[in-house]
Amino acid sequence: MHHILQPGRFLLRNTCHTVWSKHYVSVAKMMRAVCVDVPGGPENLLLQSVPRPNPKAGEVLIKVHAAALNRADLLQRRGLYPPPAGESDIIGLEVAGTIHTLGPGVKKQWKPDDRVMALLCGGGYAEYVSVPEELLMPVPSNLTMCQAAAIPEAWLTAFQLLDFVAQMKEGEVVLVHAGGSGVGTAAVQLVRLFRGVPVVTAGSPEKLKLAEKLGAVVGFNYKEESFAQGVHDFTGGKGANVILDCIGGHNWESNVSSLAIDGRWVLYGTMGGRAVEGDLLGKLLSKRGHLLASLLRSRSLQYKADLVKAFTGRVLPYFSDQPVTLRPVIDSTFSLDDIAEAHKHMEANRNMGKIVIRVIPQIEQTQ
Repeated sequence: MHHILQPGRFLLRNTCHTVWSKHYVSVAKMMRAVCVDVPGGPENLLLQSVPRPNPKAGEVLIKVHAAALNRADLLQRRGLYPPPAGESDIIGLEVAGTIHTLGPGVKKQWKPDDRVMALLCGGGYAEYVSVPEELLMPVPSNLTMCQAAAIPEAWLTAFQLLDFVAQMKEGEVVLVHAGGSGVGTAAVQLVRLFRGVPVVTAGSPEKLKLAEKLGAVVGFNYKEESFAQGVHDFTGGKGANVILDCIGGHNWESNVSSLAIDGRWVLYGTMGGRAVEGDLLGKLLSKRGHLLASLLRSRSLQYKADLVKAFTGRVLPYFSDQPVTLRPVIDSTFSLDDIAEAHKHMEANRNMGKIVIRVIPQIEQTQ
């Protein structure tokens, strides 16, 4: 109430000044954000003025320069993937920007205007977002904000799947489905960094070419050929040691056929459906296969903090190597006002790499 009482001291002296002051304070605490009042299609994404979050203890308020799309965003928009309890209802799982305000009790040496990128539980499609300091990473000096926004969710997901879940070893063959996607392009590069052998599937020659340019040894167009047969031929019948699968459903039999003895099949999405019919368990048992299911958004803060710390130490330096070893792949950029078009672009499955949202208008790629 202080911002109301203080202007009242000079209300009689300057009414216009008082009105302007109250209006200014109100505007300063609001922000633009994408909201979904009714679940449904991209047309239900509404750009509205909402209260700006205040950083809690141990949190940092970020002025968002750019955010990036993920498949989970489409599901949340349809009402199929709600945020964890207590988290923002605003869509968006990764951002890059500058630190605006430090909340009480922040322990690390962050300061206002530091360039950071962050993993979120939600809230990314907005001008400001409050984030636990454990989930912040510095933006490499050679990356733009748009490039940085394409890293947190996609690259941490790929790193988690390969290192924390599958525990990939040097020399292993890793089959990456959707090799032209954000997670797929990150996974291919990480497999090479960890001295594995990346093999991919994709739905177009262009996506296969992109994956091979990033380091995939071989790729298979699932629309035109059997990837199971391709993996069999490439490995001399041994199969893939690790499969990163965001498809699920109708691919199960081909996945089991592609799996090496004692292999790890990591399921992190069900774009191809959730229902399974047939002898999945029997065939998986015959391979002594490990079926591992993993999500990132619902993990604990401590788990994510450990993941961010490991990624920052083991992977992040390779984005600023000379020559650069790793690079985020940007498919396209849209303004926050065109968020519905961005969702339509992803739903059409046309993107190769990440779709980025410029939150600050006219953000320059060199920024």
